[in-house]
Parts: sequence; C-alpha cells; structure tokens
Amino acid sequence: MKAMILAAGRGERMRPLTEDLPKPLLEVAGRPLIEHHLEKLAQAGVRDIVINHARLGHLIEAALGDGSRYGVRIQYSPEGEEALETGGGIYRALSLLGDEPFVVANADVWSDFSYSSFPRDISGVAHLVLVPNPKHHPNGDFGLRDGHVEVGVARPQYTYSGLGVYHRRLFEGCQPERFPLAPLICDAAARGRVTGELYLGYWVDVGNPERLRQLQTLLAEQS
Repeated sequence: MKAMILAAGRGERMRPLTEDLPKPLLEVAGRPLIEHHLEKLAQAGVRDIVINHARLGHLIEAALGDGSRYGVRIQYSPEGEEALETGGGIYRALSLLGDEPFVVANADVWSDFSYSSFPRDISGVAHLVLVPNPKHHPNGDFGLRDGHVEVGVARPQYTYSGLGVYHRRLFEGCQPERFPLAPLICDAAARGRVTGELYLGYWVDVGNPERLRQLQTLLAEQS
C-alpha cells in the first residue's frame, strides 16, 4: 500500500509563521508536523510515500530527503508556486500511486489514530475517517449510516478528518488542472460509493497559530 501526504497548501491562516516556512515543517513536540505522519505510516508498514508541494516546497524536500531516515521511500510531486488544490494535486500524482487503494493524509492534521487501521482494500472509491464536528466547524460535512458516508443530511454530525483511503477510480474523467477533492467525494457518496468510520480519539486540524499552540501544550503535558 502507498500513501500520499498533502503538503501543498499555502498556510495563509498560519501567517506570520508560514511566511518563510511551509506549514508541514512547523514543529509539534519538537519535530516538524509532517514527520509525525511519516513515522506513523512507517509503523503501519506503508513504505512508499508521495508528497506534493508548492510554494517553498524545496524546503520540504531539503528537510525530508528521500525518506530513508524515517524508514520510507519518498517521491515528490511538485506543483510550482500555485498549488493544484487537493483534487488536482492527487490527480497529478496518480502515476506515482499505482493501481491499488492508497492512503491520503493532510499534512496539517495531527491525530493519535492508528494508521495500521486503514483498510487495505475498499468496496467503493473512497473510505473516510470522520470525527465529531469540532468547534471551528460546527456544521460538519457528512452523515454516517451502516458504514457508508452520507451527503445531504439535515444536520451533518461528522467532519472529514483529512485521513482516508482512495482509489484512482474516484478521479475518472478528471483533467490535469486545479480542482478541489470535496465535490468528487460528495458525488461518489451520493451514489453509495464512499465508506467511512467514526474516530473518537484525539484529532486536531492545525489550521491556525492558536490551535498549533494548544496542540503543542497538550503534547508537552503528555511527555
């Protein structure tokens, strides 16, 4: 099984911390945020990893190298100064990800979710890890019924965690351009082709300096 870490975002809400540093390289518990993903993937036996990047992406490559010191093999998918968004970024990297289902992880989330729990095979085109709606996203994204992700529910109780497993079939008909991932997921979910699971453990969308500080404080207290 291969994995892709999405690391091309500009980190606008993290400014000024991201003026000269990509958000995935911001430190949490003494290490860059993206290193936590690499470590957990390696522990789960996922060795082949693709990382996309855009602005300041050369710093990510310089920091992580070929991945050997983490026990993984890293290939990079550079997108230039203008990121291709989540959907366009994954589509561009499909040739590196192969024909089997692959893990996708947003570089700017932190969780104690065990990556060994990711399904190695999926019945549809995507499998999402969902979490209860956080305070910063109270309206949620999806419902979940009998292991299938639902869209269009009156009061979505769950938010996409930024962790999931995807199949290249999700991107059939797409073009090499800039586009988001969410509409593809919603369309597939409406046709019953997206499974999911609810995770009740610790999860943080490290989207701004305040949440970064809160996460750093929590992990410092646990160490």
